[in-house]
Amino acid sequence: MLKFKVGDTVKITSGKDKGRDGKIEKIFIKEEKVLVPDVNIYKKHVKGAQGQKGGIYDIPRPLSFAKIALICPKCKKVTRVGLKKLDKEKVRICKKCQKEI
Repeated sequence: MLKFKVGDTVKITSGKDKGRDGKIEKIFIKEEKVLVPDVNIYKKHVKGAQGQKGGIYDIPRPLSFAKIALICPKCKKVTRVGLKKLDKEKVRICKKCQKEI
């Protein structure tokens, strides 16, 4: 079970966007990276081809799991994620307030 899911609000803990936050748009499981819109933006130079317009475009790049921290929806604090087994399924819990995420 992953500690992050699409739609979770995360805070960037290192890199050029340190301190910013946003919602997870996509998760790349094998690479252990997440895509957060408007964070980790880079420029890409595109050459014009048949029917396509060339130029310089801003594209978001994925961030490593190690560079983000989850913001708990209940206590609104940056927290680590724990796992708890309820009946036959695992649920994510906030390490600070011990409530289910």
